[in-house]
Amino acid sequence: MKLVWQILAVVLACAVGGQGATAVQDDPWLSLLWGGLTVVLAVLVYRWVVGRTERRPVTELAREGASGSLLRGLVVGVVMFGAVIANIYVLGDYTVHGFGSPTGAIGLVGFMAGAAVTEELMFRGLLFRLVERGLGTYIALALSGTVFGASHLLNKDATLLGGVAIAIEAGGMLAAAYAATRSLWLPIGLHFGWNFAESGIFGTEVSGNGDTHGLLDASTSGAELITGGEFGPEASVYATLFGALLTVVFLWLARRRGHIVPRRRAERVDALATLAR
Repeated sequence: MKLVWQILAVVLACAVGGQGATAVQDDPWLSLLWGGLTVVLAVLVYRWVVGRTERRPVTELAREGASGSLLRGLVVGVVMFGAVIANIYVLGDYTVHGFGSPTGAIGLVGFMAGAAVTEELMFRGLLFRLVERGLGTYIALALSGTVFGASHLLNKDATLLGGVAIAIEAGGMLAAAYAATRSLWLPIGLHFGWNFAESGIFGTEVSGNGDTHGLLDASTSGAELITGGEFGPEASVYATLFGALLTVVFLWLARRRGHIVPRRRAERVDALATLAR
C-alpha cells in the first residue's frame, strides 16, 4: 500500500505539471513560470509522500549539497551533448543558419526543468530505487532503463532506434549517476543540462518531440545513425556511445563507494540512504 501511495502521488503531481507545460508551451514566460512551479510541486510531493510512507529522512533529495550536485550535473550534461554536436558538425551533418530565438530558449528553461525533475522522480526516485531493493542495482538499472526508453516511443517522431538509444544513454547513465551519489540532484542536473543544450542552445529536436527554437537556428542532415534522424541527436551513435561510457564511469564510482546493491541483499539500500554524500 505504501508503494501505491507513492506512485499515485508522484505520478499525479508530474501529470499535472506535464499537462500544464503542454498548455502554455507557446508562451515562453508562462512556460518558464509553470516549469518552476512544476519543479517545486513535484519535489514537495515526493518528499512528503516518501517521508511519510517510509518514515525516514528523504536523503535522496536532501537540501545539503543540492546546488553543487545540480551544477555538476548541468556541466556534465551540457559538455556531453556539446561533444555529440561537435562530432556531428565535424562530419558536416550539423549546420548553423544563424541566431535563433532567445525568448524561445527562456521558455525551454522552464519546460526542460519541469521535464527533468518529474522524469527523474518517477524513473530514478521511484522505479529504479524501489526495484533495486529487491533485485539489486544492475537489474534495476537495466529494467528502469528499458522502461524509460520505451516511454519515449510514444513521442511524435519516435523511432525504435531512438527508444533503444534513450534506454542506454539516458536510462542507464542517469540511474548509474543516482547509484554513484545516492542523490537525485546529480541526475536531475545532468538531465536538464543535456536536454537544454540539445534544444535551448543547439536548436535540435529532443526525443522525437518536434522542432525546438533555441539560441541557434540549426539543422541536421545525413545518415540517421550519425544525426539521429527525426528523433533528434539523442538517437545518434555518438550520444549512445558517450552515454554508455558515462554509465560505466558512474557504476565504477558506485562500486568504489560501496553503493552497488547485490541481488537479494537489497536491505543495504536503507543503510545507503543514510550515507548519501
